Amino acid sequence: MAKAKSVFFCTECGNETPKWAGRCPSCGAWNTLVEQAVGDGAKAKAGGRSRALRAKAHPIAELDTAQEIRFPTGMGELDRVLGGGAVQGSLVLVGGAPGIGKSTLMLQICGKLSETAKILYVSGEESPRADRLGVQSDNLYVLSETCLGDVLESVEEEKPDVLIVDSIQTLYQDSLESPAGSVAQVRACTLELMQLAKGEGITVFVIGHVNKEGSIAGPKVLEHM
Repeated sequence: MAKAKSVFFCTECGNETPKWAGRCPSCGAWNTLVEQAVGDGAKAKAGGRSRALRAKAHPIAELDTAQEIRFPTGMGELDRVLGGGAVQGSLVLVGGAPGIGKSTLMLQICGKLSETAKILYVSGEESPRADRLGVQSDNLYVLSETCLGDVLESVEEEKPDVLIVDSIQTLYQDSLESPAGSVAQVRACTLELMQLAKGEGITVFVIGHVNKEGSIAGPKVLEHM
């Protein structure tokens, strides 16, 4: 039986290396390399979806320059941080300590965005408190799910303009054996969501929890992606 292939990720900088070492060759941190198995099934699944969502090339003269790809979220400070508003087909990481109000912030912008866009809010931790914020809209859909495959099926069925994932540490791919929140799961799930955003033109907001050290809980690879 062939030995399962594995790679090592640095939890500080997200660097990937085929061999273990006491010190990360990229950032120099000690004892931060963790081993994760690389499943052939996961690669095939991701690759198949990537081909299905691959964007089609167009002559530059045919590009519609009049279309506004950046749109306001309804919250001035957030628009400022995003450089003037959210960008269609982008993936935005919303990081912060547990309980700081990341979900509340996302629900607040849902109230404004749902006036002109269809939103799918994926909650893997708790039911969104939309009633407390007065968010009532037929364009806001809520899905309580942690399996990425089921989330992608719901996206294909509902065809939202905006997808909010709360949080990335609760999502998992069933083709990977590692638990949700691990380096491999966060990396694979984020890559799938990024391909979804680019391939379908969906604006994706991903919530990520921050640990006591001020880093995204789990791998730093999420910040780099």
